[in-house]
Amino acid sequence: MSNLITVTNPQSPIAEAYRTLRTNLMFYSTEKPLHTILITAVSAPEDKSDVVANLAVTFAQSGHKTIIVDADLRRPSQHTLWGVSNERGLTSMMTDSALLANPPLVATKIENLSLLPSGVLPPVPADILSNQRMSEIIGILKARADYVIFDAPPVLSATDASLLANKLDGVVLAVRAGKTRRDHLSQAQSALAKVHVRVLGTILTNAPRERAQKY
Repeated sequence: MSNLITVTNPQSPIAEAYRTLRTNLMFYSTEKPLHTILITAVSAPEDKSDVVANLAVTFAQSGHKTIIVDADLRRPSQHTLWGVSNERGLTSMMTDSALLANPPLVATKIENLSLLPSGVLPPVPADILSNQRMSEIIGILKARADYVIFDAPPVLSATDASLLANKLDGVVLAVRAGKTRRDHLSQAQSALAKVHVRVLGTILTNAPRERAQKY
């Protein structure tokens, strides 16, 4: 759990930044509150899975029932971050109707936080995410939590993120300082705009930090 700074060092400036992000998302819109949020990257992983996990922790710590869904069906990593099995998960719900009534959620060590791992990887992830059952699964998870946060592949690497984001309340792009190219970011935003996805904003990771202040 070394990447979970909101757990290992909750008083750090980075953990506080995650809490600020959580608050911004919670109050993003009073007319249409966010309940399902997708976190993705531009063309490389760019810390997106760490962002998903840490952001989810802050939602759970604030007393909201939260579910992480590892929808990166190409290179899943949430099960590794949390040290759990990946044998059953999202893809299991796609093939086993019995699991719709009892999703294979894994409890984490954080109160109010559960994880739905990716499950066995499919040959064509895009077919899974565009399937009508995916919309049904999203509805089932929404009924069980206040917030459902999805981890998806980078936008420019596959169509997966665009297909899934179109079914959710909004998407946030993780951008790594000093690594993500501006033209790639522009291309990613255009790709999401073409499918009428609600882009909430970007998260800048690995940014240079000013000297920590006492307060």
